[in-house]
Amino acid sequence: MGNSDGRQAINEVYPSLRREDGPLVRGSACFGDDVVLPQALHVAFVRSTQAHAQILSIDADAARLQPGVVAVVGAIELGSHAMPAINPVLDPLESYESAVLPRDTVHYVGQPVVAVVARSPLQARQAAAQVGLKLQPRQPTIDWQQEASPFAQVSFQKGSLPTAPPTAQSDLHLPRVAAAPLEPRHCAVQWNTPNQSISVWIGSQTPSRAQADIAALLGLSADRVHIMTPDVGGAFGSRASVGPEELALALLARHLESLGQSITLRWRSTRSEDFVAGPHGRGSRLQGALWMNPQGQLLGLRAQLHFTLGAWLTYSSVVPLRNAARILPGPYAIQQVDIQGVATRSNAAPVGIYRGAGRPEAAILMETLIEQSARQLAIDPMECRKENLVRANAMPYTTATGEQLDSGDYLLLLDRACKRFDYSAERHHQSQRRKKGEWIGIGAALYVEPCGKGWESARVDWFEDGRVRVASGAPAQGQGHATTYAQLAAKTLGCDPARIEVMMGDSHYCPEGIGALASRSIAIGGSAILQACNRLLEMRQQGQPLPLSAEEIYSSQEAWASGCVIVRLCIDAETGAPSIERLVWVDDAGNILQPELAHGQLVGGAAQGLGTALLERLVYDNQGQLLTGSFMDYALPRADHMPPIEIESLCSPSPLNPLGAKGVGEAGCIGIPAAILNAARDALSPLGEFDLQFPLVPEQLWRILMQANDSLSKRAQ
Repeated sequence: MGNSDGRQAINEVYPSLRREDGPLVRGSACFGDDVVLPQALHVAFVRSTQAHAQILSIDADAARLQPGVVAVVGAIELGSHAMPAINPVLDPLESYESAVLPRDTVHYVGQPVVAVVARSPLQARQAAAQVGLKLQPRQPTIDWQQEASPFAQVSFQKGSLPTAPPTAQSDLHLPRVAAAPLEPRHCAVQWNTPNQSISVWIGSQTPSRAQADIAALLGLSADRVHIMTPDVGGAFGSRASVGPEELALALLARHLESLGQSITLRWRSTRSEDFVAGPHGRGSRLQGALWMNPQGQLLGLRAQLHFTLGAWLTYSSVVPLRNAARILPGPYAIQQVDIQGVATRSNAAPVGIYRGAGRPEAAILMETLIEQSARQLAIDPMECRKENLVRANAMPYTTATGEQLDSGDYLLLLDRACKRFDYSAERHHQSQRRKKGEWIGIGAALYVEPCGKGWESARVDWFEDGRVRVASGAPAQGQGHATTYAQLAAKTLGCDPARIEVMMGDSHYCPEGIGALASRSIAIGGSAILQACNRLLEMRQQGQPLPLSAEEIYSSQEAWASGCVIVRLCIDAETGAPSIERLVWVDDAGNILQPELAHGQLVGGAAQGLGTALLERLVYDNQGQLLTGSFMDYALPRADHMPPIEIESLCSPSPLNPLGAKGVGEAGCIGIPAAILNAARDALSPLGEFDLQFPLVPEQLWRILMQANDSLSKRAQ
C-alpha cells in the first residue's frame, strides 16, 4: 500500500484524525534526521567541563589527524561573533554580550568551544574527544547566589499595604526543569556559493526570527537565508531561540567555503548535551505576603520574585519574570500591591521560556497564599475565592499592574468546578478518611492565561481548480495547526478541507511571522488566516477571476484565558508517596475551533504540570556541575503517573479577535501545579503549616510525617 492509499484508508477509518497523524503513524514524517542531504559532513562540539574558567590553550593537533576529519575550528578561526540581542520587554537591562564560541573564557558547563567537522557523526565525536582543552577554573556564580548583580528588574506598586502583620507568608522555590522534547535539537546548513546565500534546516518555533538572527550574524539580507523547519518533535518554548551551536554551524559553513570547500553541515544534539547545554525552564524563588480581613476580603499583596538566568540569554529570557509580576494578583480584584522582581545571571545553562513562562509562578504564589490565609482564618478557601474574584460584569477589568482582562466569568468557573467535584461531599469524605488516619488533602487553584499579543501573518491562494493553499507565519511542533488552519479556511471559503494545503515553517513560501509561542497561534495566527480568506471572498464578489491571492497581517491585544482546578490527593503514611485521586478542571479558552485538539493540549499540559509538581528538578552543585544530566537522574512523568482528569470547557469569547479565541496550550502547566501543592499542604494541615517545595517527592512528605510522629511519641511519654 503506497503512502497516498495509506493516508486515504486511515482517514476513512478515523474521520476526525488530524491530517498530521497519517505520516506520523506510518513513520513517513520528516524530522531533523530525516532531511536528505547527500554527502553532508557532520559536526560535533568540544564543550567546557567547567562552569567558569579561563581558556589557557586548545590543542587540536591529534584531532585533526583522526580518520574522516575535515576541520577543527574555534573562535580564533571563525572570528569573534556575539549571540543575538534579547527582547527588551523590561527596560532598562544591564549590558550583555555572549560569544557564539568563546575565545578567552568559558561561562557554563557544556558551553561549545570548538567545532569538529568529519565525514560521519561517530568520527566527529571521536575526534572531538581528542581535542585538548586546558582550562583554569574560576569561582562560578550559582543560581540564587545573593551577591549576583541584577540583570533585569520589574516593579509594580499601587495603593497602600496594611501595617499589621500579614495573614499568610510563603517562600517557594521552583527548580529548573528540562523541556525534554521527544526530538533533541538539530540543525543542518548548506552554503550556496553562486549567490552567497545559505539554506538552514532547523527545529524552530520562530523561523522568521531564526532567519533574521542568522542573516544579521552573516551580514546577509534576509532573503538570502532560507529557513526550513521540518516536523518538530516538541518544543514547549525551548526552540524559540537559536543557540550558539546553530549559529556556529552557519559561520562554519561560510568559513569552509572561503577555504574552497563548499559543503553541507549537519549537527544533532545528544540527549545529554540537551540536558547540560540546552535551554532550561523555570528556576525562581517566589516570596509573598497576603493580607486578608476576618471576613475573607483581600486587603493587600506583597511579592518578591527572583528569577535565575543562565550564562547566555535566550531571546525571551526575561519574559517569565515580566509575566509573573504583571499577572499577579491573577483573577482577584485587589488593587493594593507591591510587586518587586529581579533576574540574575549565573554560570549555568540558559533559562528561557518554558510552557507557561511566568504564568505558573504567578498562580502558584497567589493560590498558595489564598489557601494559607483561609486556614489561618478558619474560612473555607472556596468562600475566600468567591469573595474576591473579579466579576464578569466588571469586564474588561484593569488589574493593579495595569493589565486589561478582556472577558471571563471566574465565579462561574469556580462554581462549575465545585459542582463537578461535589465539593461539600468531598470535604465530608475527607473528614471521614482523616478519622481513619489517612492523609487526605483537597487543593484548588484559579488561574488566568494571557495569550500573546502583537501580529501574525497569513497568505491564502485560491486556484482555478478549486485548490486552496494556506501559508502561515506561525508554524507547529505537534499542536495540530495544519488541521485547524485547513478547517478554518474551508469553513470560511465554503470548500472541502481535503482541497486545502497548509504550509508552515518555510521562509521561501510563508510570510514573515512571529511564530508559535505564548498560546497565540489560533487567536492571532488563525485570525490572520480568517482575514485573508475574507479578503478572497471580497475579491470574488467583485468579479475578480481565479486564481486569487491575499496576504494579511492581523494585530491584536492580549486575550486572557482562565480556569479552575480542584485536586484530591492522598499521602501514603508509610512512604510519603503522594497520589492524585481526583482532578477536576474547568477551563475557559473562549471559542474553541477544534475541541479534540484543545482537549489534547490540556491533557498534554497537565502531564507537564504534574511533572513540575511531583517529579522534575535539575540540580547543580556548588561548582556549577549538573547532577541530573540524564533520564537516570531526572524524572519525567510516565503514563502510570497520570490520574483520571475530568475536563469541562466554558466559553467567554474574547472581544479582541474575530474568532473569539483564547489560548489553551499552557493551561495545564499553570493551574495544576498550584492545585497539587495546595492539596499536599491541606493534607498535612492537621500537623501545621509546612514549607513544601517542588517537586513534592515522597521523601519530603515522609520526613514531615515522621517528624510529626516523633513529636506525638514524645508527648505521649
